[in-house]
Amino acid sequence: MTDHPSSHRPRPEAHPEPARGEEDGVLLLKGGRFQHLTWPENPVLVEVWRSGFLESVHRGSLVVVGPDGAVLLAVGDVERPVLPRSSNKPVQATALLAAGWTPRSDEELAIGAGSHSGEDGHRELVAAMLVAAGLSPDDLGCPPALPMHDPTYAAWLAAGRAPERLAMNCSGKHAAMLAACVAAGWPTEGYLERDHPLQQAIEARLEEAAGTPVAAVVVDGCGAPQHGLPLTGLARSASSLIEAVAGTPERAVADAMRAHPWFVAGTGREDTDLMRAVDGLLVKGGADGVHVAALPGRGAVALKLDDGGDRGRTPALCAGLLRLGVPAGQLAPWSLTPVPGGNGVVGEVRPAAVLAG
Repeated sequence: MTDHPSSHRPRPEAHPEPARGEEDGVLLLKGGRFQHLTWPENPVLVEVWRSGFLESVHRGSLVVVGPDGAVLLAVGDVERPVLPRSSNKPVQATALLAAGWTPRSDEELAIGAGSHSGEDGHRELVAAMLVAAGLSPDDLGCPPALPMHDPTYAAWLAAGRAPERLAMNCSGKHAAMLAACVAAGWPTEGYLERDHPLQQAIEARLEEAAGTPVAAVVVDGCGAPQHGLPLTGLARSASSLIEAVAGTPERAVADAMRAHPWFVAGTGREDTDLMRAVDGLLVKGGADGVHVAALPGRGAVALKLDDGGDRGRTPALCAGLLRLGVPAGQLAPWSLTPVPGGNGVVGEVRPAAVLAG
């Protein structure tokens, strides 16, 4: 999700400041309470090696749960609430279905639970979803943005094309939210306010899927409410989607995302490619170093990198997926990220020893 409408290119899944009180380090929690937060002393999850020299590290927390939700591995503080950002979208989409949204295709459901790259097919599908609901891009509450997809972005710059709401990576979610409001008979005006019936339904659904109360509600980069949950709750919610029986909203979302991963992310995106590489895998990344993935009959993994960066996410995620029994060969393209030097590769971004085993 991007921060603000801008003529500059938005960084993928960028983040806004959390709602704070009068003092630094004070977070507004659900129910209007304020809590002083201290950052946990999390271990190093990912290391960056250059020419045999340890250049950088990424600390964080990671949890692996079984299909029954039992914790199989916990590294770092996995019970401290985090902001899952777009990793919450698959469960959010189940609330939209329960409200009465009826996607005309699995592609629409996938993009409603996704974070697309703003490619032509993405924008066209979102525009069609709005037309079907009797709405237009002007009804979207997400900010205008430039596409994240490099060739599309370059073409827009060459043409002098301005940022558009349809190109924002969360426009699919917003179009689905609006369509759910129309289906339920709720006003589309103010659909991003926390007390709107739609957002109340989403908040309740997130709590149900995670098995824990929402710890905080802030404003996300796309303008929608964002809900704080512990990593254990995030992992359990993802697992609940793939373990659900056929015909339920939960299973419908999981099936649509796995069948159409390009609409979840886009060309060259890790979520798209991982879901294509590993049969049955559900993957959804989020801003600020969050990732969640789940595999039927195996369980789920959720992680948060403390520095909020993207560089170490896939090596850490793959380390978690190895614990779920995914063959190393299937994960090889993402388990180690090459570190360039001159005209070659001189190192790698790799999981730390704490994730090995």
